[in-house]
Amino acid sequence: MKQLLILSGKGGTGKTTVASALIHLSNAKAYADCDVDAPNLHLITQQSVMAKEKDYFGMPKRRIQNEKCIQCGLCAEKCRFDAIKLNHLNQYEIDPFSCEGCSVCEVLCPEKAIQPLDAPAGRLYLFESDSVFSTAKLNMGSGTSGKLITEVKQQLKDSNVPFPFAIIDGSPGIGCPVIASLSNVTVALIVIEPSLSGISDMERIIKTAQQFRVKTAICVNKYNTNLDATEKIVKFCQLNHIPFLGKIPYDRCVVEAVNQGKSIAEINCSAGDAVKLIYKKVFDLMEG
Repeated sequence: MKQLLILSGKGGTGKTTVASALIHLSNAKAYADCDVDAPNLHLITQQSVMAKEKDYFGMPKRRIQNEKCIQCGLCAEKCRFDAIKLNHLNQYEIDPFSCEGCSVCEVLCPEKAIQPLDAPAGRLYLFESDSVFSTAKLNMGSGTSGKLITEVKQQLKDSNVPFPFAIIDGSPGIGCPVIASLSNVTVALIVIEPSLSGISDMERIIKTAQQFRVKTAICVNKYNTNLDATEKIVKFCQLNHIPFLGKIPYDRCVVEAVNQGKSIAEINCSAGDAVKLIYKKVFDLMEG
């Protein structure tokens, strides 16, 4: 199965806008939203037939059995996340929001009074009809987002809908969510804003993708807001032999389309026309 991953150096660059347009243009039968901290692809794809919904459990938290605790304070002293404190009853307790599940306190406790506690860290969703859509939402303050994204992608593979390729709306940045999203990807399309920070983001995310030997391509969103920066991005791609697939103009119709729950490929607008050209090039790249 070929996978097209849409990435960006930060949030708000138009990554999901481009992803939803490519899903519409390709009539994709499989797609996923791997931005589990703030998933929003469902607002445009408007799936309604839910096939599966389940809790996601990340790293176990820890709890203190007060009947065994001798209040030696070793756990609180060694907890690097400052998650263990005395409560109003003068008993040690673990704050579940601060606890990262590292298990240091459990290992060090001389009375074995600290035990693992499974706690839901998020929620997985799978929608199936004539297409399959996999997504998830991480609970506020929870970690192990990379593991959750791996499960989002696995749901696509395990689905009953046959498909030759999948389109994945990735996470912004270069952290664990992006690294998990890059697994087994055919092409990563990076959506960039024309600014100094956008250029810096582009360079970082290209280096990240190259570590996984993933073929990368670039497109610039809202290119006409900074023509000089756009030209620098084009020259960077030429010098580094990275496919540059196109420029999307700033277009007020994009906001109107999103407010209507539509992709920009479904309405008559200059941004939509630009994405149609990018769509042809990126799928040629996937076949190459």
